[in-house]
Amino acid sequence: MADPELLRLPDPPRRERSLTVATLGLTALASLAMVVSLRGDALYAVTASSRPVDLGELGAAGDGAFVENSYVAGTVMLGAAHAIKFERPFVASSFRLMPVAGRPNVWVELHVSPGAETARYVPPSQVTGHLVRFESAGLKHRGLSSALRDATGQHVDAASWLLVEDEAPASARWAVALVVMFFGFALWNVAVVAKLLRKVR
Repeated sequence: MADPELLRLPDPPRRERSLTVATLGLTALASLAMVVSLRGDALYAVTASSRPVDLGELGAAGDGAFVENSYVAGTVMLGAAHAIKFERPFVASSFRLMPVAGRPNVWVELHVSPGAETARYVPPSQVTGHLVRFESAGLKHRGLSSALRDATGQHVDAASWLLVEDEAPASARWAVALVVMFFGFALWNVAVVAKLLRKVR
């Protein structure tokens, strides 16, 4: 038999609860999206060898030598045609994206120290860094291929290779910490949503 005092209590705030559940659900989805977008950098930090694989001359290396998310080194001749210069917020250095001469599907992102960016700048002939495809290069490089197309008219296929100079596996550990944080945040939000939707008996 129902308790009369309980029946006189006001109905629970369904609208507020629904809004809370929707907000938590969207936050969980956004957190999972961040996990997906950072997974490449995180995998690179924990799976790539700490010693770079020597590919020799990048312009002459066979296609089988290029491995996704690997730490590599090689000699290279970089072309000035279709190269672009760009900057990132809160970073004093500038960056250059340059194609490998004779290899239109391989590009190198160079980190140019402050003061080194002059009219007489000469790109290095030896590069070491993170080898990844444009389509999975991560948040830091999102929009880079479209910026290149807009600036030079050069189309870069998503499957083309990008070598990010001076990016060792140890320098990508920040991505591991963020993946753990966002994944934990997503789990917490899902747990709270499940608790709010659970029927009280």
